Amino acid sequence: MKKSDLAVLLLLGALWGASFLFMRMGAGQFGSMALAGMRAIGAAICSLPLLASRKRIAELRANWWPVTLIGLSNSALPFVLFSYAAQSLPSGLSAIFDAIAPLLVAASGWLWLGEKLDASRASGLVIGLTGVVWLIGGSMGFGHGGSSTGWAMAACVGANVCYTFGAHYSQRRMRTVTPLTVAIGSQFAAAAMLLPFTIWMWPAKMPGMPSWVAMFGLAAGCTSLAYVLFYRLLARVGSATAMAVLYLIPVFGVIWGAAFLRESVTLAMAGGCAVILLGVALTTGMLRPRGVTRNWGSIEEVP
Repeated sequence: MKKSDLAVLLLLGALWGASFLFMRMGAGQFGSMALAGMRAIGAAICSLPLLASRKRIAELRANWWPVTLIGLSNSALPFVLFSYAAQSLPSGLSAIFDAIAPLLVAASGWLWLGEKLDASRASGLVIGLTGVVWLIGGSMGFGHGGSSTGWAMAACVGANVCYTFGAHYSQRRMRTVTPLTVAIGSQFAAAAMLLPFTIWMWPAKMPGMPSWVAMFGLAAGCTSLAYVLFYRLLARVGSATAMAVLYLIPVFGVIWGAAFLRESVTLAMAGGCAVILLGVALTTGMLRPRGVTRNWGSIEEVP
């Protein structure tokens, strides 16, 4: 990997990790629905120049229904669920939960789609899910307890279930469509779906400047710019290397939360994060025992 590609990979991890910081900053005043809607609408507006292509417009017209479904599962619903979780959970903890999507993709593919798991991937799945249980139980016992926290954790898991559906659906239905077209179209679809709810649930009191800054950061940086960087990186280094960003998101999420919001990093968070990432490394093939052939998969998601 060239130094420039490595820099883009780190920047992408930093941007997606920062999305949890921005959601934590903005969800309290905007509310989960309004923040998610403004994020999707802002990202769609920022992506308008990328639509200046007849090929992309033609692809969107021909595939408007699958793109809409991906916009719902990969953007609209996860944006709302993670924004809801941000009202109760530390940003670093939400970022760690985001790392379970590859585990859910592998588990659902094995259970319902007949995909095979070798011993290495199966052990990674068990290790990763054990880390999730450890993280949930440990977080409850380290000062983050309460019914609201339980629902927030469930929302994080629900967001990753949405990503799982989006990953399988994209892999089967969108192979012939340019990935950047899917990314742009899904943001416009998410914006259209969330617009009426954003208007209906707009906060009675206008959010303060820090919340607006967080919202703009989410829309422009963590969504629109991050999509462009990700798909350009895919084109340059391939999906196997680009997927390494999944390991950077929770790390940066914890760093930003500790640096800007003074969030504490508990033993449960550190241990759960390490166990989950080990499981993800084995499940996705990033870490393979000697003598085992790598079989890379692709997971398209945006926190």
